[in-house]
Amino acid sequence: MNILQVSTADRGGGAEGSARNLFLTYRQRGHGSGLADGRKYGDDPDVYELPRVRPTGPRGALFGGLADWARCREGRLPGARRLARILDRLADARRWGAWAEGREEFDFPGTARLLELPPQRPDLAHCHNLHGWYFDLRALPALSAQVPVILNLRDAWSLTGHCAYPCDCPRWAAGCGQCPDLVRYPGIRRDATAANRAAKAAIFAQSRLFVTAPAQWLLDAARETILPAAEYRLIPNGIDLDIFRPGDSRAARAQLGLPLDGSLVLFASSSQRNVYKDPETMFATIRQVAASRPETAFVCLGQTVPPRELAGARVIAVPFQRDPQAVADYYRAADVFVHTARAEAFGKTATEAMACGTPVVSTAVGGLPEQIEEGKSGYLAPLGDAAAHAAAVIRLLDDSGDCAAAAARRGAQYGLARQADAFLAWYAEILG
Repeated sequence: MNILQVSTADRGGGAEGSARNLFLTYRQRGHGSGLADGRKYGDDPDVYELPRVRPTGPRGALFGGLADWARCREGRLPGARRLARILDRLADARRWGAWAEGREEFDFPGTARLLELPPQRPDLAHCHNLHGWYFDLRALPALSAQVPVILNLRDAWSLTGHCAYPCDCPRWAAGCGQCPDLVRYPGIRRDATAANRAAKAAIFAQSRLFVTAPAQWLLDAARETILPAAEYRLIPNGIDLDIFRPGDSRAARAQLGLPLDGSLVLFASSSQRNVYKDPETMFATIRQVAASRPETAFVCLGQTVPPRELAGARVIAVPFQRDPQAVADYYRAADVFVHTARAEAFGKTATEAMACGTPVVSTAVGGLPEQIEEGKSGYLAPLGDAAAHAAAVIRLLDDSGDCAAAAARRGAQYGLARQADAFLAWYAEILG
């Protein structure tokens, strides 16, 4: 088969990483495999950047050229990505008008050339996150009339008037409007949420889509709201079990320079600006565990200095790790992995930790309750309840090892090979 993945970028974790893993796996298995991105960072010849089509004239040339300059400095110049988006809007008066009015930006004409990017026309297109300021959603009816299109829900953006997750807001299911949080990612300037959601519903109604999600709650939300499908299919995310696998915890600690004795709790740093994470509950959880077990060490992955909110606790700050092997070593070194969130489509870090034999304490939101077996591979706690999270962490620190073994068995069920097999079998059914 010739399969084209569509994603925001060819690097990154989450949806971007999942799309890239599938693209690489299919190519390794001998399929024609391509990856079409809004932004290409690497030099893989089978990765294609969707062309940026700007209006002709001085305005487009000036602001478009400046946007390209800023985009080339992403990762080196703070705020370069945001600056590039602003300059792109200035280059195209239509996009500027949509942004000013609170309408979601769909004016990306390069999307029409999606099927022309690979040297050989794809048999189907597998679309991941379509928000990210690169894809024209209005192209879906025409694209799905030419080849089967799979829409892989990575969050709830396709079902809302602008946000990736509605969290505790009930208005999205009834049509949005009177939005209580316009800045929630992806933010908009004015409240056009009802019109945005209606526009998406109209596009989906004119398209023939095959809809998949990594968790049942998200698939049910699609079926019950505005996303009709030729077929719905639940296929969980996959992880590389050659990397994320159980190992010697003491050896991992020695390699990473972590304390060889005593309990070790791992957590990932999260920005206060990310409203879908819950750092306040995380900090309160760690303070309570530290008060009860002062000998416990805590590893904060993704931060160069310990969070000031955890002054007094034994916190070891570790910078962001791009190498998955290094991340897996940190999972193996820990006795418990703690994950707090306000919303989560699937929770890939939880499956990675379990696959390494590390039980998880997590907030019971989104797809996390579908992965973590309560009392076996870990524990779930109510949203915002730090006391419940801390009690679960202490319970796991006292565990004899049964939960670690159960976590390894549970994590092994989410292999990348199994995910690829499920998708390839579904592709064959669709094409057949």
